Amino acid sequence: MSQEAIPATDSRVTTELSARPRSVWASPIRRREARDGIVFILPWFLGLLIFILGPFVAGFYYSLTEYDSLLPANWLGVENYRRILFDDDRFWLTVYNTVWYVCAAVVPQVVLGLLLAVLLNQKARGITVFRTVFFMPSIVPIVASVSLFIFILHDRFGLLNETLYEVFGIVGPNWLTSPDWSKPSLVLWSLWGIGGGMIIYLAGLQGIPQTLYEAAAIDGAGALRCFWKITIPLISPTILFVVIMGIIGSFQIFTPVFLLGSANYGLAAAGPMDSLLFWVVYIYNQGFFYFRMGYASAIAWLLFMLLVVLTLIQFRLAGRWVYYEDEAAIR
Repeated sequence: MSQEAIPATDSRVTTELSARPRSVWASPIRRREARDGIVFILPWFLGLLIFILGPFVAGFYYSLTEYDSLLPANWLGVENYRRILFDDDRFWLTVYNTVWYVCAAVVPQVVLGLLLAVLLNQKARGITVFRTVFFMPSIVPIVASVSLFIFILHDRFGLLNETLYEVFGIVGPNWLTSPDWSKPSLVLWSLWGIGGGMIIYLAGLQGIPQTLYEAAAIDGAGALRCFWKITIPLISPTILFVVIMGIIGSFQIFTPVFLLGSANYGLAAAGPMDSLLFWVVYIYNQGFFYFRMGYASAIAWLLFMLLVVLTLIQFRLAGRWVYYEDEAAIR
């Protein structure tokens, strides 16, 4: 019996070895396919290495030095970080302005984008036209949209203040030149681009099976109950994505502030009484006006570390409210 088992075992081993996937380099055809794949991916990889990973590593190195882009870098260690966190009062003003804007802008962007997507998810004649109309502002260049909002919110000749005075007899505030109204004005401008989030929500809504709504309607559930018990849970991963991307984008706001205040000999204006001195604006001024590249790199790395921490916290908390249908099916 033992002699008969040996050939069977050898046959099984031979079968398993022959069933294993062959190496990529095992044949000329596979070698040519692998070589062609490497050639096609090489431009993207070089772009990633040169324009993203390279500056990423260099920025961290320069954040530990005193560097003005003209003279060789002088090693400081963590001194730049110590100065920023403990000696630079304007940095903390920057943090306050940025966090204020993020909190005020992200919430209405998420909520209004979702409500607009629900409204445009209905089956009605001409609905594609309305979707296009609401999405188009989000792809308008920032220069054009900021110029439009300057025309609308101008203190003396703006369309909004003129309407408030002529129709309601109300003297409108100084939207762009008052430290109390400059950040709310920027929040209003940010709502101009909610069409981008609307499209993402719309894709998530169209992935919800209609049978769930039909079953809920048979059980007597109304529209509001279906929204809270079916729509919100099933698009919660989409909401998480929009929230994370909205926070990251809001923390990096720069272009509209630069355009609103223009630049004074290379210094980006920060609004009335520095009310629009945001994080990236401060990085720009330190690096490209004062030529403190090492200091600016340290501020940029602090922003990167903050965004990483906030993103990790959101993913950590996502398990409490984000519903994944595949995971529920496995359970």
